[in-house]
Amino acid sequence: MDPIIIGAIGLGILAVAALGLALRNRDTSTAIGQLSGETVKRDRKVEVPEADTAAVTGKQLEAVGSARGRAALVAAESAPPVAYVPPDPDTIGVARRQFLNRGILGMFALGLGGFGAACIGFLWPQGVSGFGSKVTVGRVPDIQAAIVAGGGFLYVPEGRMWVAEFPAAAVEKASEQYGFYDQVSQGLTAGVTALYQTCPHLGCRVPECLTSQWFECPCHGSQYNQVGGKKGGPAPRGMDRFAMQVNADQTFTVKTGTIVNGPPIGTNTTGQESEGAHCIGSSDDH
Repeated sequence: MDPIIIGAIGLGILAVAALGLALRNRDTSTAIGQLSGETVKRDRKVEVPEADTAAVTGKQLEAVGSARGRAALVAAESAPPVAYVPPDPDTIGVARRQFLNRGILGMFALGLGGFGAACIGFLWPQGVSGFGSKVTVGRVPDIQAAIVAGGGFLYVPEGRMWVAEFPAAAVEKASEQYGFYDQVSQGLTAGVTALYQTCPHLGCRVPECLTSQWFECPCHGSQYNQVGGKKGGPAPRGMDRFAMQVNADQTFTVKTGTIVNGPPIGTNTTGQESEGAHCIGSSDDH
C-alpha cells in the first residue's frame, strides 16, 4: 500500500479521536447535574461514617449530597399541594395602580369641590351696598334741606342718582300720567323723587344746570325739567327713575336695582319751564 495513503488514514484516525475527545470534554464542562445510571448506583453504595467526618473525601461528600438531593426532590414532589392563602393587604400596602387611581379621583373631587364652593359663593346673597341695592338717602326733611342748599338738586353718588323736590300739587297729576306711579308713589307723596343719572338717549351722564333749573345732557343736548320730564333734544322719553320707599320715620330709601323707564314725551306733571339761561344748547326738539 502506498505510504501516502497509509499516512492519510492515520491522520484521519487521529483527527476523529481528537474530535471525540473534544466533544466529551465539552459535554463534561456544560453538564448541569444529570448523572449517568452507573454513577447513581456507585453513589448509593457509598457510606459515609457519621462519627469520623475527617476521613471522608470530597468526592464521597459530593456523592452523598447528590443522593440526598435526589431523595429530597422525590419527597418534595410527593408532598400534597399547599392551600393558597391570600396575602395580607396590610403587608402588601397600596399598589402603584391603586395609588394613581386614588390620586386622580382625589384631585378630581378636589377640583369639583372648589368649583362648587365658588359657585355657591357667587350665588350666595351678600350684604351689598351701593348701586344695584337699596340705598338709604336719609330722612325726607334733611333731604329737602340738602336740595335747597344744593341750588335745587342733590346728587347721591352711591346710587348714581339725582334727588329733586317734587311739588305736592303735582302728585295727583303724576298718579294719572305715570304708568309706573305705584313704584314711586311713596317718594312723590313725601315730596321727593329719585332720577337715574344717565340720559335715555345714549347713556351719557346728565348734569344739572343751576341757571335753567333743568337737567341738560352735554352729549347731544337733551333737556329735562327738574322732575325728569323731557323738554327738548333727541331723547326718546323722560329721565328714568328708581323705585322709592319712605318708612314711617320718614327715612327715604331708593331701590337702585329697580329702574323704571321715564315718562313718555309730552308728560308734564309740574309745568316747570326754564328759569334762566341754558347750560347746553337750546330746548327745541331736534
